[in-house]
Order: sequence, then structure tokens, then C-alpha cells
Amino acid sequence: MTNRGNVLLLLLGLGLLAVFFLINISLGSVSISFQEIFSGLILGEWTKSSTEQILLNYRLPKAFVAVLAGIGLSVSGLQMQTFFRNPLAGPYVLGISSGAGLGVALLMLAGSAFGWMVGNAAMNPWAIVTAGSIGGGLVLVLVSLVAWRVRDSMTLLIVGLMFGAAVSAVISVLSYFAGAEALKLFTIWGLGSLGGLGWSQLMALFIMILLGLIPVIFSIKSYNGMLLGESYAASMGINPKKLRWMMIISTGLLAGSITAFCGPIAFVGIAVPHLARMIWKTSDHTTLFIGSSILGALLLLFCDAISQLPGTAQSLPINAVTSLVGAPVVISLVIRKNFSKEF
Repeated sequence: MTNRGNVLLLLLGLGLLAVFFLINISLGSVSISFQEIFSGLILGEWTKSSTEQILLNYRLPKAFVAVLAGIGLSVSGLQMQTFFRNPLAGPYVLGISSGAGLGVALLMLAGSAFGWMVGNAAMNPWAIVTAGSIGGGLVLVLVSLVAWRVRDSMTLLIVGLMFGAAVSAVISVLSYFAGAEALKLFTIWGLGSLGGLGWSQLMALFIMILLGLIPVIFSIKSYNGMLLGESYAASMGINPKKLRWMMIISTGLLAGSITAFCGPIAFVGIAVPHLARMIWKTSDHTTLFIGSSILGALLLLFCDAISQLPGTAQSLPINAVTSLVGAPVVISLVIRKNFSKEF
């Protein structure tokens, strides 16, 4: 596909993103028309105070969280798949998400499991985010220490998976001994949620995502060389060790912060990069990173709109919806496409 065609597709994607964003904030238990949204947000003329409260305090922050989480997970997934040259690598293969889950599990489950005095901290959103960030950060440090000594990227991938398995085992032990109420809270967190974040938390998530994207921006050209292996990349003047560190830092910030704020969200990081390659038909990572960001935001806005069950007061866990949408996509792509040509 020509560069002009790629640019047109990117512009089309941005247009669809704006449309999906409007559709997302209009749907829910209370339907809000586009006219009401326009008059309220642009002109400041609200027909009902309840509409203003719903849009400004709940739907707008949730839609922005969906966009940020979609961008972060998709970019992380594309980094993992390119660096490890593995089509099934995702943003959580380094065990960072599991580490965030362990931090939250210690906060929510350890009190009832071992009689620790946690108080009301388990119900505090900022405490959950802090615990998740610390847990993800500790695993990131451990993976970084391993990366300092391990030269092979596939070995690092295996080590990351083992970290994730070990952390999951600890969480299982905590869950076994925890009380019913604490276990229910942790299970709800594990199902994932894009809602419940205020504007201050949204700003904190935005800063973390921005910091996670900076290493990608500075090393984006190096990813094209990594498609042919570390030895070939080194012959082109690319420093695989430096790129590995940039990837670890970026993935840690993106996947760790999203997991801490929203809980684990499945399949977005695996499915979206494959969709971007299929749509744009290019291996240029400048196009793929932008395309994956747009598609990731679109996919999470779409999944969030489905999870709201428009017209009802019920909502589905976002993790369940992304799995239902993402799993068939990955399966169909694996069946239809020969990934050995790309990896």
C-alpha cells in the first residue's frame, strides 16, 4: 500500500475514533442524544442537571480511560511481538501485570488471610492504584536485573512468563485463605473496569501513558531492524541491549499503570497489532504504532459500549467483553495467516 493510502486510512481511523467516542458517551442506562452532548459540552447549555452529572463525572472520564488503555495496551503488544518475534506475545508477558495483581491481592486479600490490619485501604481507589503500581514496579525491577545478565530475548520472554506463573501462584494461595468479602472485591477488580476513575486519577493515568510512550517514540526506527533478528539489527547499527531496556521501561509503565487503574484487560494487546498489520499491510513501525493506537482505542470504546448493555442498568465486566471479541479475532487470524513470514 502506498504512503498516501496509509495516511488516508489513518485519517479514516481518526474520524471513526471521534464517532465511536460520541456513541460511547451517548449510550448507557440513560440515553443522551448527540444534540444534548453538543449543546452541553460545546455551548455549555444543559437541558438537565442530571445529564451534566452523568456526562462530566462518569461517561467522559470512562471514555477517555478507554482511549488511553486501548493505546497503551496496543503499543505494548506491538512492542512485545516485534522484539520477541512471537505473534502471541502480549503486553503482560514480562509478568508486570501479574505483579500489579499481586500488589492489589496483598492489599485486598492479605488482611483477611493473615489477620493484618488493612482497614478501609482496600476500598480506596488510590490505595489500589498505589498497591498495583508498587507490585508491577517490583516485578519490573526483577525483570530488569535478569535482562542485565540475559542476552537472548527469547530467554527473557521465558523468564517473564515464569515470573507471571510464580506471582499467580502466590495470588492463588492468598485467595484460598482470604475471606469471602475480600475475595469478592479482588474478583471484581480482576474482571476489569474502565469506570470509577475521577478526573485526578485520569490525569495520573494520562501522565503514566505519556511517559510509557516516550521510549517508543525515541526508538521507533529500531523496531524495523529487529524484525530480522538481533544479529541483523546489530549489523545495522542498532543496539539490541539498549532497545531491550527501552522496551522493558515502556511496557512496564504502560501495562503496569493500566492494570493498576483498570485491572487486567485481556486480548487487546495481542489482537490489535495483528489487525493493524492486516489493514495497513506494512511492516513500518511508524505506521503500525499509530495504526495500533487508533485501533486499540476504537476496540476498547466498542467493547465498553457493548459492556454497558444500553437501555439497562446492568453492565458487563470489560475483561469478559474484550475476551469474547478478541479471542475469535486471534483465532481467525492464526487460521488465515502464516505468521512465520512476519516473525
